[in-house]
Amino acid sequence: MSDQPAPGASAVLTWVVEERHCTRRGDYDIFSTPNLVHLLEDAAIEALAPYLNDGQGSVGSKVDIAHVAPTLKGDSVTATATVTEVDRRRVTFAVTAEDGNGTIGAGTHERFVIDVAKFTAKLAELRS
Repeated sequence: MSDQPAPGASAVLTWVVEERHCTRRGDYDIFSTPNLVHLLEDAAIEALAPYLNDGQGSVGSKVDIAHVAPTLKGDSVTATATVTEVDRRRVTFAVTAEDGNGTIGAGTHERFVIDVAKFTAKLAELRS
């Protein structure tokens, strides 16, 4: 990492809920929990991106999310990921998601900074 992110560094990302983000319950298409996790993870990736050197990336290692309210297809969901702790290559985030009615999800997410070349070499070994 060029500079380590400090607690408080954050990013905000908004998605409009499309059919591909939904699961069906009764007559309604609602934002699915896996897609909520995806959005929160993308926000954390964005928060970490300014601190990565060329050739670095990050991988998720832990997710602890409560999905507490539904969001209908067509509504917007805004995710915020805020760095809470940095321990060498491990970065922990507080994550929240809101729609026009309030909080729909919250929790924590952890990512590790990786050297992309080394990581892809390990993946290639798994293929052989």
